[in-house]
Amino acid sequence: MANESQNFENHAKVFPPFHFVVLPIFLLNVLWSIYRLVHAFSMEAVVSLLLAIAFLLLAFSARIFALTVQDRVIRLEMRLRMMQVLPVELRARIPEFTVGQLVSLRFADDAELPGLAHKVLDEKLTDRKTIKKLVRNWQADLLRA
Repeated sequence: MANESQNFENHAKVFPPFHFVVLPIFLLNVLWSIYRLVHAFSMEAVVSLLLAIAFLLLAFSARIFALTVQDRVIRLEMRLRMMQVLPVELRARIPEFTVGQLVSLRFADDAELPGLAHKVLDEKLTDRKTIKKLVRNWQADLLRA
C-alpha cells in the first residue's frame, strides 16, 4: 500500500501471519479434533478438541484485545484533535461521540472534520462504514493493529 493512497476501499488491515497462517491452522486443528472425536471417541480426543477450541478462542481474543486498545488510543487522539480543530460551539459536544464514531472520523482531514462531526452528531450516525464513506479527503492511518 506504500505506492497507493489509502481510501475506504483499501483501508482494511490484513496481517498475513495472523489471517493466513495462525487462524487457518487453529481452524484446521479444531476440525481435525472433531473428526478424531467422532471417529475414535476417547478422553484424549475430548481434551484435544477442548484445547483446539481454546487455542482458536485465544487467537480471536488476542486480536480483539489489540483492536480494543487501538480504539481507546484513537478515542483519546480524536478527542485531543477535535479540541484543536472543532469550532468552540461544537467542542462542548465532544463527549457525545461514541468510540465507533470517533474511530470512523479519524480518516477525515482537519478541514473536513468539523462539518462531518456536526453531521454525525445531528443525524445520529453510528454505522462505521456509513461514516467512513462520508469522508472526502481521506487521511491515511497506516499505523494500526
